[in-house]
Amino acid sequence: MLGLMLALLPAGGVTSAAAQCATPAGVFRDGVGWAQRISDPARIWPLTDGSGQLVAVLGTGVDQANAQFGPGQVVSGSDAADCDGRGTFAAGIVAARPNPATTFAGMAPGARILGLRYTQSTGSGAGAEGADPDALAGRIDRAVGAGASVVLVVAPATRSSPALAAAVRNALARKVVIVSPAVGDRPEAHSYPTALPGVIGVGAHDQAGTAVQAETGTLIAAPGSDLVSTSAGAKGELGHRWGVQGPAFAAAYVAGAVALVRAYRPGLDPARVSERLVRTANRSPAGGRDPRLGWGTLDVQAAVTAELPGRSEPPPATSRPASGTVAPAAAPADPPSRDRLPGLVAALAVGLAALSVLLVSVIRRGRARGWHQG
Repeated sequence: MLGLMLALLPAGGVTSAAAQCATPAGVFRDGVGWAQRISDPARIWPLTDGSGQLVAVLGTGVDQANAQFGPGQVVSGSDAADCDGRGTFAAGIVAARPNPATTFAGMAPGARILGLRYTQSTGSGAGAEGADPDALAGRIDRAVGAGASVVLVVAPATRSSPALAAAVRNALARKVVIVSPAVGDRPEAHSYPTALPGVIGVGAHDQAGTAVQAETGTLIAAPGSDLVSTSAGAKGELGHRWGVQGPAFAAAYVAGAVALVRAYRPGLDPARVSERLVRTANRSPAGGRDPRLGWGTLDVQAAVTAELPGRSEPPPATSRPASGTVAPAAAPADPPSRDRLPGLVAALAVGLAALSVLLVSVIRRGRARGWHQG
């Protein structure tokens, strides 16, 4: 059976397998966490904070009774009960608003959240294997019908279904961006809808840049280890969990970045948004596509501000009054891809063969004229 790394690990240990709902570990007051520090979305907020975007968080529900969500930010129609806690944690990464009592804030605090539950588990990984792709398809359809511009899948399924594939196609046709994590514990594993065409499949990396999940085939990578975010069960107060390990939450960072991109560049369709993330990603020195980290790690500022060479795109539309200056990121340069290597080798082989034929011809003509090798 395909194992998934989906458990929400509390600070200091693993949740008991017994039925026990998530509760805060406290209020996070340490220095800014590494994941938030390297993404640094606050640089972009003078241009856009994600206002006007509705991000559907599909998984275990979203507990809106955490003071880091603004009034009405988690919209009506959301599944508010989140015993498991994963949905609330992911929603905080996407859109938790700055608060002076904590150093943690979400990627796109102007975005609104629609929290939809289709699976619920309590304990370390329980219920992850039973995620129903048809139930997930129904939630994608519901999110699209509610006007979501971004769909974030927090708990992907281990298999696809005709209904799930159809729901993804319909969402993309309606210009809804779908972001889903790769969470499999084996290279040949497939998470869904992560592996379906048109979906932004996200890998996870730790602070050292090492891939966290074993599953391959991702498009881009984002932080997925030693994370901090909002906790369910805060009962109207601030509440966080930190030290959380979970490759699924890397997709929340990408979904937050997508909300910023779509708010600033509303004319982009899902394919153009995906291309922008890929072309502006931070690539390894070797370049090319890494099996587990995709085309590189998320670069939020470049994804929002860079002008892509060779592309004619609709002009940006600032989603909020500028309160500062944001310098556009440098235009990305596309390094040679490893995927082109077979073609280059083939071309070289053809050239060498042609040269060999030419040399043989020259030698034969020389011998016919009485030339001898010295």
